[in-house]
Amino acid sequence: MISASDLSPAELAALLHFHADAGVDWLLEEEPVDRFAEFEAMKLTRQGARASQPRIDAPSQAPASAARAQTERRPAERQPAPSASPQSRNAPAIPDDQAIEQARFAAESARSLSELKTALEAFNGCNLKNSARSTVFATGDLESRIMVIGPMPGADDDREGIPFAGKAGQMLDRMLGAIGLDRQQIMLTNVIAWRPPGNRAPSVPEMEICRPFIDRQITLAEPKVLLLLGNFTARFFFGGNDTILGVRGQWRDVWISGTKIPAMASLHPQELLTAPINKRLAWNDLLAFKSRVRTEFPG
Repeated sequence: MISASDLSPAELAALLHFHADAGVDWLLEEEPVDRFAEFEAMKLTRQGARASQPRIDAPSQAPASAARAQTERRPAERQPAPSASPQSRNAPAIPDDQAIEQARFAAESARSLSELKTALEAFNGCNLKNSARSTVFATGDLESRIMVIGPMPGADDDREGIPFAGKAGQMLDRMLGAIGLDRQQIMLTNVIAWRPPGNRAPSVPEMEICRPFIDRQITLAEPKVLLLLGNFTARFFFGGNDTILGVRGQWRDVWISGTKIPAMASLHPQELLTAPINKRLAWNDLLAFKSRVRTEFPG
């Protein structure tokens, strides 16, 4: 095992960053513990204790009064222990369909993006919020009418409380800069406001609970164009099971609250960090997006 004292400061920082990205928030033990060995030792201890207990045979003819007393004691002795509360079992506070209705009501009640942010921060109907550090809302120019939407917060987004933070955010900044845009000039947001544990994909109920908030966000922002980044985001708005490589670079119309909005899907910056060869595909998408922005915002 490698000790922390054997690592350089840079190596230790990289290791801690790796653990944070994997969803590890803190360490619980100073030394590694073999839980399997502990469990086996506990079993052996219990088996030995049971074997050492003397066996007491009941008399063949017990007095009737003693038999009645034993029978009367059995119901109390066999009463089950009180069950844990729903909160201790991390069970949903309310059913999914009720949570969806509450999300719709909260979202539709917001008359501005600031009110929507407050409503989202106060909403407790999605279990993703219980494990996330931050409610990640939109940033940038909320009146730009150009929206870039990602899937869900990553580890860096969750720590900093903003969408597209960390290395993926730096990659996005370079992508936008290449077509003459800046993150402060456009609106950046995510479909899901809370980071799922371990960066797992949100479940279908979690998606439907979050849908009213992103739909309302788009309605209030009134964008003329949408840039959807990543496989999850493209499927969320376009439907179907196509991968991002199958739908990227194509202009499609999405309908939000009865309004048709042109949208293009492209690769997420994190995907470009993982597979740099795909940068050429993203570059073609960005050029097409730039051309559409110029058409929508002449001069």
